[in-house]
Amino acid sequence: MTKQQPGRLELLQGTLEMMILRTLLLGPSNGYQIAKTIEQMSNDVLQIDHGSLYPALHRLEKRGWLSAKWDTSETKRRAKYYRLTAAGRKKLITEQSKWDRLAAAIGQVMRPA
Repeated sequence: MTKQQPGRLELLQGTLEMMILRTLLLGPSNGYQIAKTIEQMSNDVLQIDHGSLYPALHRLEKRGWLSAKWDTSETKRRAKYYRLTAAGRKKLITEQSKWDRLAAAIGQVMRPA
């Protein structure tokens, strides 16, 4: 995340990695495209800082949840493209389930019946 701007929210630890995995369900992307997709999907509430994005991509690749290869981008520049692996898909399912439970529990605390 970049400097706090009005209307923007800070991410919980581990949330960026989950959103990267979710974004890559749409297909292979480079880092710039991943950040822009997350921003668009959040209606620009989330702005991804490249200082957080690229270390997260490297961690996910090291864990085997992403594979990567160099290619030429739409702007004719060399870019690393990331793809979700089978292990990454499995991890995303697990993380999404945890996230759903966490969001429901927070909702119960913040809006008791």
